[in-house]
Amino acid sequence: MTDSQRQDGRAADALRPISLETDVSKHAEGSCLACFGDTKVLCTASIEDQVPHFLRNSGRGWVTAEYGMLPRATNTRSDREAARGKQSGRTLEIQRLIGRSLRAVTDLAGFGERSIRVDCDVLQADGGTRTAAITGGYVALHLALQHMLDLSAIERLPFSDRVAAISCGLVGGRALLDLDYSEDSNAQADANFVMTGAGGLVEVQATAEQDPFSRAQFEALLSLAETGVAQLVAAQQEALGLAG
Repeated sequence: MTDSQRQDGRAADALRPISLETDVSKHAEGSCLACFGDTKVLCTASIEDQVPHFLRNSGRGWVTAEYGMLPRATNTRSDREAARGKQSGRTLEIQRLIGRSLRAVTDLAGFGERSIRVDCDVLQADGGTRTAAITGGYVALHLALQHMLDLSAIERLPFSDRVAAISCGLVGGRALLDLDYSEDSNAQADANFVMTGAGGLVEVQATAEQDPFSRAQFEALLSLAETGVAQLVAAQQEALGLAG
């Protein structure tokens, strides 16, 4: 399989065009429109002056996430989950992943007994919605905490690192970075890697869709993910005005 055989002509180790547009919501304390190619996810971060019951009087805050897809985010309309009266298992799994990923780099004692809720709404889906949500969600969270810092509500930004995520997969026996939907739906194996700016692993989700894959193949996917996340972290820095 040659590079030109990818639908969009990308090299195996190339990301789709990435855009992280900040301050797209007038009302949210932090917001980011994350675009990974044709996948577009609106991430907003809202600050609440309360915490879950299990954190009351602890001096610690909480970061959590919600995730959802608009009815025409895909090529056919799907009902709103609110209309069905129940979130799907996929939705619950993804929003928990986003929350865990953001908490992994956030000092929860660093902003008092407040909650920050990061809403990730998929406007358009073409593969990698959860990875776009994590990457854009971090930017929205950073902006919300920067808002608190600007108001002197906190003394410093409570981050230990940045966090971003990317998908990889084996398609036609070849390791590819940042799968779009057509590649993901035909992958022999696919994986989502959540990593810090320093290269630490936060979470790995890897599944063989057909035959089991080898350790060497997994390491090839990991190598691609490291390359991709490094570029995403640089894009986050630029979006936040921290580049250089």
